[in-house]
Amino acid sequence: MNLTPEGVMVERSAAARLLVLSAEEVSHLLSPLPVVSALEQALAAYSDGKASVPPRTAAFSADGLLGAMPAFVEGVGLGMKAVSLFSGNHDRGLPSHQALILLFDEPTGAPLSLLDGTHITAMRTAGASALSVKLLARSDAAVLTIVGTGVQAGSHLLLLSEVCRLAEIRIWGRDPAAAANLAARHPKAVAHARLEEAVAGSDILALCTHASTPPVPADLLQPGMHVVSVGSERELDLAGLDEARLFVEWRGAAEHEPPAGAAELQGLSPASVTELGEVLLGRKPGRQTEDDLTIYKSTGLAVEDLAAARLVYDAAVSMGLGTWVKL
Repeated sequence: MNLTPEGVMVERSAAARLLVLSAEEVSHLLSPLPVVSALEQALAAYSDGKASVPPRTAAFSADGLLGAMPAFVEGVGLGMKAVSLFSGNHDRGLPSHQALILLFDEPTGAPLSLLDGTHITAMRTAGASALSVKLLARSDAAVLTIVGTGVQAGSHLLLLSEVCRLAEIRIWGRDPAAAANLAARHPKAVAHARLEEAVAGSDILALCTHASTPPVPADLLQPGMHVVSVGSERELDLAGLDEARLFVEWRGAAEHEPPAGAAELQGLSPASVTELGEVLLGRKPGRQTEDDLTIYKSTGLAVEDLAAARLVYDAAVSMGLGTWVKL
């Protein structure tokens, strides 16, 4: 029993236990392809109206922000992610995004699990990008260019190479040594010194940066290319790309200001963007011609965190991993 500030004894079931899963355990339990499949189901459920997902809110400090992302998805679960974004952490040797995820029992609201969410954030973000590639890239796409060298660049290297038969992977970043280190993780990856050389002739372009101004000029984006942008600031230059087709996780990316929505989509009509879930459900078209320039702008949606966390929790329970804490 617990004593409240009013001195009232509150009964709590002796069975009330919380499964705590560390970053190492989460990493061990979360595999790339199951993540993509789980996101497919979750984003389709969202676009089908089978989810409750309020826009992300955040508290801002002098150096960053702390965001809150609750969600319920029918058949997936109930949960919330608390995520911090501190762009200066690169200089401290820390991830820019750090997170915790809580899962709750659907019928009772009782806490089920506390998971490290930093690895889940990286994997679900790249997983949604991989899903966009499956849905929107040309079927013969063989050349991938990744712009960036951080955590998201690494997770995109892993996930995108899982869903595509790539002949060539190009890496470009402001720090040549970091680009070379990232390229060393994959046998088909090569670091490029010049951005224009890395982007020219690419079929899939993944922008994974913290840039506040677009790192790739719009005139380098060519017909037939599929572009992924996961940066949280202003990573895309949409000027002059009136023919490009824009895709998102949720239409709110154009309806809400950051940190809920995307900076690049502000001022656009929500009707001008298509949800990945709408494509999955067959309600909106994906790529229509080989020459379409398709752009997927990610803002992150709590259903993605929930789907990935549920995968981890179910696997942990099945395998007997994690630490149970009595509440």
